[in-house]
Amino acid sequence: MWLLNSSIGKKLIMSISGLFLILFLLFHMSMNVAAVFSEKAYNVICALLGSNWYAIAATLVLAAGFIVHIVYSIILTLQNRKARGNDRYAVNKKPKMVEWASQNMFVLGVIVLGFLVLHGSQFWYKMTFTEIIGHHEVELGGAIVSPQDGAAFIRYYFAQPLNVVLYLIWYVALWFHLTHGFWSAIHTIGWNNQIWMKRWQIISNILSTVICLGFALVTIVFFIKSL
Repeated sequence: MWLLNSSIGKKLIMSISGLFLILFLLFHMSMNVAAVFSEKAYNVICALLGSNWYAIAATLVLAAGFIVHIVYSIILTLQNRKARGNDRYAVNKKPKMVEWASQNMFVLGVIVLGFLVLHGSQFWYKMTFTEIIGHHEVELGGAIVSPQDGAAFIRYYFAQPLNVVLYLIWYVALWFHLTHGFWSAIHTIGWNNQIWMKRWQIISNILSTVICLGFALVTIVFFIKSL
């Protein structure tokens, strides 16, 4: 099947899975920003998600999307290195501003993945997974809290300077990864021409900036509140 065996098919799969993950990041960022304005509202959202069947189903779909994206990015990176050295994404006429991100997409992806593991261990594991296994309390910094008290987790982890620095580094890496990734995905799908190439680049930069600044806003605001 060409979709699985051809280079173009693999790029298409990686692009579609990448766009799906961007939609998730946009949703996750919007949910987190709610905590800046109302911790109670944020906890209501956490309770609506939690270990409910639809949240678990969405988590499985999300995990599948991550696995597909990671597997195909590794396959394409190895193929591109073998065929073209360090030219990892065969996209013609790339704007100059995406050159650096394009050449370092795999490294940026590894950084993003590493921090996703950290984030999952701090939040998802102690919140959603705790509920899934039937526990209604979790230890957090010497205190016992509900796994649905998402605001307590944000307050705790973003009061730690090292965590704040690590997360801000993550947002920068994520920004570079998204700015090229979104543009490249649109190019691969074929939604481009001479006029829209530059427009998609601008849209990519705006979308990536909104997502990363939203996450950074939550991190910085809760760190300031902890002082």
